[in-house]
Amino acid sequence: MGEAFRGEFYQKVDAKARVSVPAAFRRILEADDPASDATPRARLYMVYGGKNRNFVECWSKTGADWLAAQIDAMELGSKARERAERDMISRSVMVEIEPEGRIVLPPQVRAKLGITDAAEAAFVGASNRFKLYRSDTYQAELDADDEDDDDAGLDALTLIGRAQKERGM
Repeated sequence: MGEAFRGEFYQKVDAKARVSVPAAFRRILEADDPASDATPRARLYMVYGGKNRNFVECWSKTGADWLAAQIDAMELGSKARERAERDMISRSVMVEIEPEGRIVLPPQVRAKLGITDAAEAAFVGASNRFKLYRSDTYQAELDADDEDDDDAGLDALTLIGRAQKERGM
């Protein structure tokens, strides 16, 4: 993946569960999954597994292949691999982006996010993937951010520096 998913975008979900994928994100998805005779539209892989997640993690084709390779490298038969396979592979769904730039949110994704009628979704960039939230859930998460964190009040660059130090960089 060459380009990173960056930014926050808020999009309306209509009564038919259709939502427009932000144009900046669509460009990355299309670059990571070029059109061919077999797959004329870019695909988006939506991971809705994970009991403690209040979002759906979204990957491009290239990103989803990378994620699968990471899981394949785990010890076969281990509890960790079984959980990763269940939460990240089995509990995922692929959708194609319509020519107008929309997707239809599958029932599993709507259930995970708690979308029953028309709502607003937050598309949140996370570098090699993006997260999809109900916008009110995302806002509540932002409001509660850092409350129970030992690093509350630290600048994000300080946290990046710490992580680099731990990795010996």
